[in-house]
Amino acid sequence: MTKERVRLRILHTNDIHSHFDQMPRIAEWIKRLKENTGEAHTLTLDIGDHLDRMRSETEGTEGLANIAVINATGYDAVTLGNNEGLTYTPDVLDRLYGEAARFPVVLGNMVAARTGTAPAWMKPWHIMEKAGLRIGLIGATAAFSLFYKLLGWEISDPYDTIRQAVEELRPQTDIIVLLSHLGLRHDEKIAEDIPGIDVILGGHTHHLLTEPLSVGSTWICAAGKHGQYVGAVDLAYERQTKRLELVGAGVHATAEMNGDPELQAVIDLYANQANETLSREVVRLDRDMPIDWYGESPLGNLLAAGLRRWVDAEIGLVNAGQLLGGPQQGPVSAGTLLKLCPSPINPCRLKLTGAQLRQALEESLLPEFMDKPLFGFGFRGKVLGTLCLDGLSVEFDPEGAPYSKIVSVRVGESPMIDDRLYTVGTIDMFTFGIGYLSIGQGIEPEFFLPEFLRDVLLHELRNAKALQDSSRGRWIKRQKHVGN
Repeated sequence: MTKERVRLRILHTNDIHSHFDQMPRIAEWIKRLKENTGEAHTLTLDIGDHLDRMRSETEGTEGLANIAVINATGYDAVTLGNNEGLTYTPDVLDRLYGEAARFPVVLGNMVAARTGTAPAWMKPWHIMEKAGLRIGLIGATAAFSLFYKLLGWEISDPYDTIRQAVEELRPQTDIIVLLSHLGLRHDEKIAEDIPGIDVILGGHTHHLLTEPLSVGSTWICAAGKHGQYVGAVDLAYERQTKRLELVGAGVHATAEMNGDPELQAVIDLYANQANETLSREVVRLDRDMPIDWYGESPLGNLLAAGLRRWVDAEIGLVNAGQLLGGPQQGPVSAGTLLKLCPSPINPCRLKLTGAQLRQALEESLLPEFMDKPLFGFGFRGKVLGTLCLDGLSVEFDPEGAPYSKIVSVRVGESPMIDDRLYTVGTIDMFTFGIGYLSIGQGIEPEFFLPEFLRDVLLHELRNAKALQDSSRGRWIKRQKHVGN
């Protein structure tokens, strides 16, 4: 008896982060790879973080530009990353994926907290048919439980979710594919611990696998970040023996493509709509508000004070690198504010000891910290930058030895006490253990969602008293006394 071998090609992208410049190239690769294999034999998937609110096309259309691109490109299914789930409220996600999307969202470890069930547009798992094969799709996203809870979601353990879905799907399907926005370390562990998954398509940690990893009977693949590559997995399935074979897998560089003009026209249409929306005036300033990544500045002081007031804390702290420029006197548009403060980072309140604060303040005077480049965790700037302050006054000696530059610190009118706890308004980024590490050691963190830093900044830019106070110095250089 001749064994019937059915070919299936899986195309995949991940962590595009609204790089619209790459999307026409992605679409052209997908079109060509589909033509080569045939539509009926090709499954096209995105593994999350397609959206990123730092881009005007996304911000100015509340994500509709991305959904239009996914629709037009011909994706068969997607899962959500943290940039979709944590930067938009549930009602916006309902409009994007429940009304505008023409594809299913597969995500099993996320439900609405109020009902305990997923919205109708979110499928815990999904079975698709291609080339007569029944393909079970499972989706899972990174479990940032505290953040999701503030937005009205409950996140469950992805391992339990995946294990249960595999048990349910295995008898019903020929092939099981996991859309994992969990990161490479988790993908490898899932492949080791949960039998029955044929292919894991990964994302979240922006890892690029030019060749698939083989762990047990599972192949792990990923296509890097920012739309630089399209992944392709070629499989052959023998119906009689139910044997699945990996024929080949790899990635295709989008730089090799000119781009699909039809998709470019779709992007241009939404870009024009976004520019019109973001051109609206949101505040009018009576002064310039400069920022300095390496020293004190009015805009940095304004944001630190805004964080302190926003979360009702004694002290405000934020790194200057969050701000990519300063608005000038006159009208300021929503688009300008987005360019100056693009990071999807949220306010946070926590408690720090005086000693922990002193450590961070000392570090913020050192070039190795100010110049430190950061990647991920919501940061969309260039370098960490020094610390901007409010509620503190710091006397320092710029010529002092490292970690001995600070002469004195006052909280309000009182000297800072090393073993006392202070409430601090800052940013969620520090709680992930990056940047100024001692800030991440704070206790009792509370997060304030869905507002971003630019929402806090806009609130302060509209406050005449806050603008006036932003010129007051918080960092005070120690004066040298020259004898006669």
